[in-house]
Amino acid sequence: MRGGADTIPHMTDTRSQLLALIDELAVVRGRVTLSSGREADYYLDLRRVTLDHRSAPLVGDIVLDLLAEHGLLDGEGAVQAVGGLTMGADPVGTAVMHRSVVRGTPLDSFVVRKAAKEHGMGRRVEGPDVAGKRVVAVEDTSTTGGSVLTAVEALREAGAEVAAVVVVMDRETGAKERVEKEAGIPYLTALSTRDLGLD
Repeated sequence: MRGGADTIPHMTDTRSQLLALIDELAVVRGRVTLSSGREADYYLDLRRVTLDHRSAPLVGDIVLDLLAEHGLLDGEGAVQAVGGLTMGADPVGTAVMHRSVVRGTPLDSFVVRKAAKEHGMGRRVEGPDVAGKRVVAVEDTSTTGGSVLTAVEALREAGAEVAAVVVVMDRETGAKERVEKEAGIPYLTALSTRDLGLD
């Protein structure tokens, strides 16, 4: 086993601290149209959290706690890298990478482009090569699951084995069911809008 129990923060403390910061920094109340086209009474701007110096380490920890809980950090099921579709996933992957080193369970990070570059190497997945590696696709928040499905498709095309999808904040609007049906992998959520009392 990499790392030890003393290197893992108490999940409840991490959750409560992160929820408080999300409520303070990321919840914008008022009628908005989401990128999915759906309307909501609030908007979650998770980048205000994932790019904040106080909450980014908590994001890394809560994702790592979830991976550990599902056996994705140790043994045969261990993953080697995390990342997702730019740009919502970028700070999440980076936070997980940095915290994984501190906790003794080092993981690489990668970035999935929305389209392959038309010059240079023409890569769609940037960072360490994911071919033949077991990876997790992450996202800051998800409504329909479209972004993580795009990331999963690109990762599989690059030769990676995608073990799961991890979303920091799920809106509970059907993304889990869609991803698990279409991609055939677990959709794991660290937090949901219900935890904030928004649903």
